[in-house]
Amino acid sequence: MHFMGSHLRQRLGGCAVLAAVASCAVALPATPTHAAPMKNEVAVFAALDKVTGRIKHLEIPINQTVDFGALRVTPRVCNSRPVMEKPDTASFVEVDEVKLTGEQQRIFTGWMFAESPGLHAVEHPVFDVWLTNCKDPIGGPPPESAEAGTEEAQAEAAAAAPAAQPPAAAPPPAAAPPARPAGPPPAANRPARPILPWLQR
Repeated sequence: MHFMGSHLRQRLGGCAVLAAVASCAVALPATPTHAAPMKNEVAVFAALDKVTGRIKHLEIPINQTVDFGALRVTPRVCNSRPVMEKPDTASFVEVDEVKLTGEQQRIFTGWMFAESPGLHAVEHPVFDVWLTNCKDPIGGPPPESAEAGTEEAQAEAAAAAPAAQPPAAAPPPAAAPPARPAGPPPAANRPARPILPWLQR
């Protein structure tokens, strides 16, 4: 009998644990879904000349090539995330070095990440190139970004506009002066004059 009681308590305890786990699973928030990355028409880079210390801002359209010193930079794709999500900007880039003989040598092929510029960097003794941003989303910005931009613009316009003054209250109408009587009051309304004692007979 004691064995059956302990076995029953174990089964009830196991059911309670399962019920608690199930309730926790229901209470957990759903994992947010991320929107597909936005493809952009322009990749933005920063390029450094280590000899002169000069940094140049490069805006390169996708599948086009721009020269910086002895390097030729060609972005193949540039992806970013909507404004409302965590930044994640990446570009697939090809970098060639032009030798003194005119020969080209591929020194970098791969992804560059704007949030982690040192993760995949161009290894060159004289020049450095890294991704900083993407521009001009293909098909325009996503709706939520456009709505957010519109709301921000409306808020800024409302803050910049002077506060509307309430209309001035109209002055109260002047009280009409009391009407004056046209003549003396009628005899019936006049007070009776007292009769002097020596005039009474």
